[in-house]
Amino acid sequence: MEDFFIGTLGISESLFSFLILPLMIFFARIADVSINTIRIIYVLGGRKATATILGFFESFIWLMAIRQIFEHLDNWICYIAYPAGFASGIFVGMIIEERIAYGKVIVRIITRKEVYHLLAFLSSQQFRYTHVHAEGPDGHENLVFTVLEREHLDDLLLKLKDILPSAFYTVEKVNRAAESGTIVQESTRWSIGSWLKSIKRD
Repeated sequence: MEDFFIGTLGISESLFSFLILPLMIFFARIADVSINTIRIIYVLGGRKATATILGFFESFIWLMAIRQIFEHLDNWICYIAYPAGFASGIFVGMIIEERIAYGKVIVRIITRKEVYHLLAFLSSQQFRYTHVHAEGPDGHENLVFTVLEREHLDDLLLKLKDILPSAFYTVEKVNRAAESGTIVQESTRWSIGSWLKSIKRD
């Protein structure tokens, strides 16, 4: 790699050692740590094919980065670029995970007001729910449970704030959910696993 930049492209050795190489290591670490964050999410979700492919690219990028570190042990800037890329990769991976919005969440909604409009909305969106009449310190409460794909969570919360602005709710991630007897929500998000399934069908 060094011969390519210095010999082929004509870049000076000092520019390569103190700028290009550290930047390459920095961005390589961002890439492999971000992939690792996403891979763990897919592992917990049981997406074997997707997690396996991500693991391959994660290991490959890490191997290339660590190779450059060992080939330039005398370059102190690389020792800064490596952990800086690792820390930045965690941040980038969390942002990507939020964008992907993979998996299911359970939403618990508690309110003293009538939940007719909320239940009508859940039914219109084909979200399975359970409505329970409960008792709290202040008397009668309505308790609504629903499990849905994370990508639909924002829509539900916006609607909830519109029709029941004073309702108390909690959101928790669900690693596994039995779909027997329920309406399965098809994810509109693209994933490697869905791409592989489409190839197999063809």
